[in-house]
Amino acid sequence: MRPPLTVAVAQPSCIAHDFGANAAAHAELVRRADARVVVFPEMSLTGYEFDTPAVEPGDPRLAPLVAACAAAGSVALVGAPVAGADGRSHIAVLAVDGAGAAVAYRKQWLGAAETTRFAPGPAPAVVEVDGWRLGLAVCKDTGIPRHAADTAALGIDIYAAGVLDNEPEAGVHDERARRIATGYGVWVAMASFAGSTGEGYDRAAGRSGIWAPDGVRVAAAGPEVGAVARATVDRKNPREKSARDVENRPAAST
Repeated sequence: MRPPLTVAVAQPSCIAHDFGANAAAHAELVRRADARVVVFPEMSLTGYEFDTPAVEPGDPRLAPLVAACAAAGSVALVGAPVAGADGRSHIAVLAVDGAGAAVAYRKQWLGAAETTRFAPGPAPAVVEVDGWRLGLAVCKDTGIPRHAADTAALGIDIYAAGVLDNEPEAGVHDERARRIATGYGVWVAMASFAGSTGEGYDRAAGRSGIWAPDGVRVAAAGPEVGAVARATVDRKNPREKSARDVENRPAAST
């Protein structure tokens, strides 16, 4: 029998284009999260900056994050632009653990502005951790019913997404998470960008969360940079939790 899985959603600080500083911020939150899986927002490693260079999974600036994952025994699902075979970049999810980083998923459903720089990914994708299957998504993917259906068809336990919304749209990912959770009987973990970033996102919503298969949000972060929300996922007891299992961990200062 597979063990329960501790999942966290994190809202790191982000400096536009400063890959090294952002990787260090991710590493700090991995250490604080104390979770087997830590989900990060869309393009969290670089900021939502269309002119930022693509990230190479073997870049040595990822070393602090790899080391943090090794020490914590964590898998970090990180947002970053990556290079594509046709010369165009993709908005992607990197899976980072103590052995290194790899491209795990490329965003399939792009916003209109994103198509000027990025190409859509080819297919849904799953990462397996300790016998739990995590279907991956990035922002607009979560609002496309076909994406949820295609990803759920891969046999997932958790739908894990990195998203970015402005503060007035803070309720959007809550509505989408509930729809996906109850529609497919899966857990949903959404990490939402906090603070400010490029392309007009001056006040990102934050408010990351984790939803049980019945649609109830069992862990929630606030709007602040540095917040982490954490829950223990157990298919047998989706609502059972304790102060140790579910926590909101805001930063000491922002």
